[in-house]
Amino acid sequence: MILSSPAKGFAAASERIRLGFIGIGIQSRGHLKRFVTTADTQVVAVCDVVTERREDSKRIVEEGYAKQKEMSSYKGCAAYVDFRELLARDDIDAVVIGTPDHWHAIPAIAACQAGKDVYCEKPLSLTISEGRAMVQAARAKERIFQTGSQQRSEFGGRFRRAVELIRNGHLGEIKVVRIGVGGPAVTCDLPTEECPAGTDWNFWNGPSPERGYNAILCPKGLHNHFPAWRNYREYAGGGLADMGAHHFDIAQWALGMDNSGPVKIEPPEDNAKTGLKYTYANGTVMYHGGPSGCTFEGAKGTLYVDRNKLECNPANILDATIGPDEFHVDASDNHHRNWVDAIRSRKKPICDVEIGHRSATVCELGQIGYDLGRSLQWDPVKELFVNDDEANKLLSRVQRAPWKL
Repeated sequence: MILSSPAKGFAAASERIRLGFIGIGIQSRGHLKRFVTTADTQVVAVCDVVTERREDSKRIVEEGYAKQKEMSSYKGCAAYVDFRELLARDDIDAVVIGTPDHWHAIPAIAACQAGKDVYCEKPLSLTISEGRAMVQAARAKERIFQTGSQQRSEFGGRFRRAVELIRNGHLGEIKVVRIGVGGPAVTCDLPTEECPAGTDWNFWNGPSPERGYNAILCPKGLHNHFPAWRNYREYAGGGLADMGAHHFDIAQWALGMDNSGPVKIEPPEDNAKTGLKYTYANGTVMYHGGPSGCTFEGAKGTLYVDRNKLECNPANILDATIGPDEFHVDASDNHHRNWVDAIRSRKKPICDVEIGHRSATVCELGQIGYDLGRSLQWDPVKELFVNDDEANKLLSRVQRAPWKL
């Protein structure tokens, strides 16, 4: 049981979960601010390869705790360039990983091996083999691992309501799903620029192929935008994986496919960067393309859900009552809180590493389909393309020395 201060409800020092942060961009700063004000967590270390971000995150922590007089045992926030130094600390219970996608797998696996629980941003991994390795590491060390797919918890419960309506048959058999997100990633062709002082570019580039610094990939100092490294294959999966990791995740959840995935991938014949078709074993088809968000077309009606909208045709589907013996999603209206509670209970969080891996796999299957431009057969049990050596070579990629999984 959490021991709390009677004044503001902050947990006693011995009861707080001690956190380290790896990667402090705009998304991770949001996580940092939330955890600094969470009663039963304490941020004790941050890590980033850019000096300004590292110092700013240290400031956020120290100024945040300076306002909380209950934090009498707080001695300051450590700051590192190398995540391995942070993971070597015995006084860190769990880590939040908010690096670019190409830097998710290696620190997440190392964190599990060091006995730390993990919150990792989406999409979980850059390649399918990386994702499976992350699952295996978490399971081997019995770690609590939350994927940052916040739509499962937040946004007014719209996605949760949509999933319950679909899983309980209120749309009838689902025939078609349409996921409106951006296109696949492209090869990086950015020119080399002068690297600013205080930025360890070689470390930022990490396991990806060697190339020169460019501010589009790693903005100078602090920034208040989402950098375009997301567009490039060396570092991410384009819009297909960025918002796709959110919306394909909801589709997988609604279809009951959290531990599986499609069996066939068919890119459009005209080489367009939208329109790729996924087919599941039960015949349901899912298209990359359509209105932003998720559209489910069933035998009894159509449901559309996005972060600010939930609507059905016929509209009265939304009035349906979900009985106590029907399917209900796990209770969660705060993704961070769900992770902290899971750490305490040692039960899986709402977007466990296996779920995050399977949703990232859908994105990566689409990327490979667009890259190869032909139909592919996928075995979601073996996680291999069927009789297709060329496609299977794309399940992993060489890590630039000295980095390896």
